[in-house]
Amino acid sequence: MKSVVVVVDVVLLYLVMVVPWRVWCQQQGLHVNMTHVQNARATNALCLDGSLPAYHLHRGYGAGINNWLLQFEGGGWCNDLASCLVRAQTRRGSTRFMNKWETFSGILSNDSSLNPDFYNWNRVKLRYCDGASFTGDTVFNNKTTMLYFKGQKIWEAIIRDLLPKGLGKARKALLSGCSAGGLATFHHCDNFAKYLPSNASVKCLSDAGFFLDGRDISLNHTMRYFVKSLVELQGVEQNLNRNCTSTLFFPDLCFFPQYALRYISTPYFILNSAYDVFQFRHILVPPSADMHGHWNHCKLDPAACTPDQINILQGFRHYMLATLRPFYIYSGRGGMFINSCFAHCQSESNDTWFADDSPRVNNKTIAEAVGDWYFSRNRSKEIDCAYPCDTTCINNIPQSQVT
Repeated sequence: MKSVVVVVDVVLLYLVMVVPWRVWCQQQGLHVNMTHVQNARATNALCLDGSLPAYHLHRGYGAGINNWLLQFEGGGWCNDLASCLVRAQTRRGSTRFMNKWETFSGILSNDSSLNPDFYNWNRVKLRYCDGASFTGDTVFNNKTTMLYFKGQKIWEAIIRDLLPKGLGKARKALLSGCSAGGLATFHHCDNFAKYLPSNASVKCLSDAGFFLDGRDISLNHTMRYFVKSLVELQGVEQNLNRNCTSTLFFPDLCFFPQYALRYISTPYFILNSAYDVFQFRHILVPPSADMHGHWNHCKLDPAACTPDQINILQGFRHYMLATLRPFYIYSGRGGMFINSCFAHCQSESNDTWFADDSPRVNNKTIAEAVGDWYFSRNRSKEIDCAYPCDTTCINNIPQSQVT
């Protein structure tokens, strides 16, 4: 009888002490210290304000010790001197203003219950401080002000810093990114593969980075003109895919993934919402196209959208799927997860990556879809039904992620 009581006491102690502690640890996440690229100054591979670029590295172990996952940080762009000068005085343009410790969660988590396929890999977060998705290569200097548009050089400097730390001997590697970082993967995917051993399994993933060259509700090309000015200001065109730029009459359009994707030879996975919140607010309905705020309520809550507004959103979804159709049909090594949640960036959060209540398409979480694709376990091209049919969506229109 005493032994039974002892067992019961141990079980209760476990439930009271250990389980809450594990839940607390999962909620807190893993915090990883910043590493500055000390040799970056030699090649002018500097943030907008001239500070050193940086990354966060958490070492792999066990079966994942020779595998690498690199994640580009996102955070929008700047396309004129005024906005870039402002950006240079924030964490988006200077490592001086960044937190020195970064939380690793979602695809970067080291918890096998939250990230079953990549938890024990070497995982790296590349900090974003150039304002052009790691693609610019020029300097602005009017003798009183200097801005470094050196995203391309930052990318190269970080890779060179990581190669002797084990990246150069990688057996498996995944280049990923969220938002503007997801866009960066389109522009650096093939180049990434060239740095690694020829027998390595190298693949790329874009999360919320498939930004469309679409008209807004006023039928203007607001995003196209934004990109054109960005490419010109930051000296980006020279670093865009040359097969793409030599084909299009307007080479700057190759900044958009829909034009560059066909020229990428490395296996690729596209994770995106068909109602991506950033694109909803800045491409489909930018402030310039809705001066009277008719879309304000709809932007905050899809349930508040009028039938006409829902029809316009469905048209945007249709355009995204039509643009992706060639990739869906002809890419034998490609993968997709296009859901119908009003979201932006879904791989970096435990809630949306691999939780019991994470979004699903065909009963598959994002982590399962990406893992099936990367390890060739199963065909992984998942397309959701149209809004509002998906009942697995959570945190629709998260305000912290759409500004």
